[in-house]
Amino acid sequence: MRHFTSPSARVFLLAATVLFLQMVAYGVVTFHPEITVSDDQTTVIVNDAPDQDVIVLGKSVIVQKRAKGVLAVGGDIVVEGRVEGDVATVGGNVIQKKDAYVGGDVIVFGGAYKPESETPLREPGKETVMFGVFEEELRSMGQDPSQILAPNLSLGFLAQRLIIALFWFIITLAFTTLAPGAIGRSVARLQLSTLKVMAVGAATFLFISAVIIAGTVALPNYLSATLGVMGAVLVLLGFVFGRVVLQVSVGKLIQKHFLAGNNRSETLAILIGVLSWTLLLSLPYIWVIALFVVFAAGLGLVVTGRTSSHT
Repeated sequence: MRHFTSPSARVFLLAATVLFLQMVAYGVVTFHPEITVSDDQTTVIVNDAPDQDVIVLGKSVIVQKRAKGVLAVGGDIVVEGRVEGDVATVGGNVIQKKDAYVGGDVIVFGGAYKPESETPLREPGKETVMFGVFEEELRSMGQDPSQILAPNLSLGFLAQRLIIALFWFIITLAFTTLAPGAIGRSVARLQLSTLKVMAVGAATFLFISAVIIAGTVALPNYLSATLGVMGAVLVLLGFVFGRVVLQVSVGKLIQKHFLAGNNRSETLAILIGVLSWTLLLSLPYIWVIALFVVFAAGLGLVVTGRTSSHT
């Protein structure tokens, strides 16, 4: 069993797949007579659908007899009968009854795997993966996907943003202290060739995403997993570097145009830039565009930096 309890990043692709999941879930419930919805519309009940992959958004699932595989976003999965394939939930728990059987992997994001038996009926060699973080947040987002684009502005949310701002202030200060030349050149290149850097970065981001998706479909599991990890690491590094450079760049621009000449310290520019980008990445709907800009800027700076160093 692999059990991860460290904080994880936001599930970025959830917003993009919500509409698709809604359509699939509606089709499953509507056109398969063995799958029904409870009277209170909170639970999907699977009677006998051995050839059906059940995908549900914002509801729990009870497998009474048979199902091929089950995915629930924002709800629990209760297996009373047999599931021949994988069982996965985001923002919920997987509960396996005493005599129930799961033939595939059990994957839980923001919840727990709770077998009632000490030795649950599982196919040998299959894995259980649990990310036990942000349970309530993931469940709430699964039940109301609009929160992904428009989060609730509560005191807890503001406190979280302040902690994130402090984190990025320390990271940016460390980068500018340890590698001032690289950060300075990247800031200058971004200001001089903004459109070029952003276009190259956006194309690189889309290319990496397409390669990861194609690898998942066409390659064996171990190769697709390796390719996915490599792509994710590259994108993550681009995100970190891009955000650091953007924070320094925006901070210096604001400092130059709105502050007096005696307030031109590097630390103050970093603080202004961090607060500005933290605000942009917290605004409803705007944060999606801002996030893509960070990815594009970071990857674009990496790629253009490599090409310029060879010329």
